[in-house]
Parts: sequence; C-alpha cells; structure tokens
Amino acid sequence: MLMLSLARALQNLAIWALARSLNMPEPLVHDTGIFVVAQVVTIENRVGRALCPKRLLRQLRSWFR
Repeated sequence: MLMLSLARALQNLAIWALARSLNMPEPLVHDTGIFVVAQVVTIENRVGRALCPKRLLRQLRSWFR
C-alpha cells in the first residue's frame, strides 16, 4: 500500500513538473501522456505481431511451396 501511494505521489510530481515546464494545465499533460502511451502500445503490438517467429516461419514455408 505504501509503494502504491509513493508511486502516485511521484507520478503527480512528474506531471506537475512537466506541466510547469511546458506552461500547460496539468490535466492536459496527463491526458496527452495517456494518449501517447496508448499509441505506443498499439504500434508495439502491430510490430510484435508482424515479427512473431511462428508467423514468420509459416510465411517463409508458404513462399517455398
């Protein structure tokens, strides 16, 4: 429980510091961060699916049939 509250406190401090340095409201910085994380996860999933070893092996086998 202590680690969770410490992590939230550090997250709030980081958001506050970034918002101050960018001269932006904190909710906008927070929501933008969530959007960026969602985009990165989507891209990583696409790349991971495209480079899956089983899928690549099946594709390679189909090319040589």
